[in-house]
Amino acid sequence: MTTPVYDFLMNYRKSDTARLHMPGHKGNAPISELDLLYSLDITEIKNADSLFEADGIIAESEKNASSLFGTAATAYSVAGSTLCIQAMLSLMKQENRTVIAVRNLHRAFINAAALLGLDVKWIYPKYCGGILTGEIILPDVERLLAETKTPACVYVTSPDYTGKTADIASLSEICRKYNARLLVDNAHGAHLAFMEKNTHPIHLGADLCCDSAHKMLPALTGAAYLHTSRSEYADKLKQAMSVFASTSPSYPIMMSLDLCNRYISEEIKSDLAYVIREINKIKAEFSGRISFAEGEALHLTVKAYKSGFCGKEFAELLRKFGVECEYADNQFVVLLISPADKKEIFTKLRYALKNALENVSAYTHDKDNFNIPVLKQIMSIRDAAFSASELIDVEKSENRISASVNVPCPPAIPIAVSGEQINRECIEIFKRYGIEKVNVVK
Repeated sequence: MTTPVYDFLMNYRKSDTARLHMPGHKGNAPISELDLLYSLDITEIKNADSLFEADGIIAESEKNASSLFGTAATAYSVAGSTLCIQAMLSLMKQENRTVIAVRNLHRAFINAAALLGLDVKWIYPKYCGGILTGEIILPDVERLLAETKTPACVYVTSPDYTGKTADIASLSEICRKYNARLLVDNAHGAHLAFMEKNTHPIHLGADLCCDSAHKMLPALTGAAYLHTSRSEYADKLKQAMSVFASTSPSYPIMMSLDLCNRYISEEIKSDLAYVIREINKIKAEFSGRISFAEGEALHLTVKAYKSGFCGKEFAELLRKFGVECEYADNQFVVLLISPADKKEIFTKLRYALKNALENVSAYTHDKDNFNIPVLKQIMSIRDAAFSASELIDVEKSENRISASVNVPCPPAIPIAVSGEQINRECIEIFKRYGIEKVNVVK
C-alpha cells in the first residue's frame, strides 16, 4: 500500500531545502537523538496538502484507510478520538437530533456536550464490577427511542475500558427502525476490522465511529480515525472536525497513520493471530488462579474482585516484576495487548503474573458490584461546565451541583455529570476511586 505522507516527508528531509517556514525548530533537534523526528515535523508547505482541505497526499492516505476499514469515508485526527467525538456530536447537532447516550462513556463526550450545548438522555447500563463496564439493555434503548418524538442518535462506548463489547449489530437494527443514527466510541477497537471475524462497528452497522489508532495499533499518540458508513456524511467530516481542531496538525502523527495503513495491509492479520494465541495460552496457564473478564481478545483484563486479591496491589507487584499495566483499581487490572507485541513481551508477562500471584495478599471485596446513582439534573451540562466553580473536599459536596466533571483518568468515566446534584451515594463512589476533591458550581 502506498505511503504518500511518509514518502513526502522523507523526500523533503533529504532535499536540504532552506526551511524559511514554520515550525521554528527548522528541522533541527536540541539533542542529536531526536534529529530524525524533528526533521520530519513540517507545516503545510507546497505539495504537503492540508488536513482539513485535503486533496493531495493526505487525501490519498485517508482513501487508503477508508478502503482498509470498508467505510464511505475516513478522516484523520491528530487530536485523538476526542476530536472525533466532538465532530460526531457536531454533525448530530446540525441535524437537531436528540442525543441518547449510554452512561459509561469518556469525559470527552461530556466536554463536547458542554461546548455544543447538548442535553442528553441517559441510559444506565447494568454495571458489573464498578463504573468501568456493564451490559447495555437493548429494550431500554428501544424504549427511549420510541418515547423520543424528535430525530435522535444513540451514542455507545464499545469496547469499554475492560474490553467488553456491546451488541452493535442489534443496536444498529434498533436505530434503523426509528431512523436514528448510531455513534460508537470505538477508541479501544481499531483492530476489530482485521480480526478473523470482522466485528468493527462500521461493519456491524454503525453510522459514525471513532478509532484511536494509537491505543491498539502501531501509531503515535494522538493518531485517530473518524469513520462513517453513510455517504451523506463523507463531505461533512472535515468541516465538523475543523471547528475544534488546531490549524497546525502534526505531520509526524499523520505519517504514523500513513504507515499504520501499510502495516494493516501487509502484516496485521498474521500478527493478530500470533498475539491471540499467546493470550489464550496465558489465560489457560493461569486459569483457576486468575479470573479474566470476557470481551474482545486484546484486552487481558484481570477481575481482581473474582480472583481474591486487590487490583491495585496486584498492579504494583506486576510493576515490580517488569510489567506496566494500562489501568488498575481495587477491582480490575487492565493489560492491553497490541498486534505489535513480540515474544519477549509475553515472556515478561508470564514471569510477572507468576511472581505477582506468589506475593499478592488475599483480599476480600466488600461489594463486588455497584451502580452509578441516577442523579438529579439541576442545570444544563453547558451552563454548569461554564459556571463559576470552586474545588472543595468531596465530603462537603453533598447536594452541591457538579461543575466540570471529576474522573479517575484513565478511564475518565464521569461519576457525576456537569449540572447534576451530588448525593451521598455519589460521594462514596468518588472516594472509592480516590477522588478527594470535586469541582462544584459556586
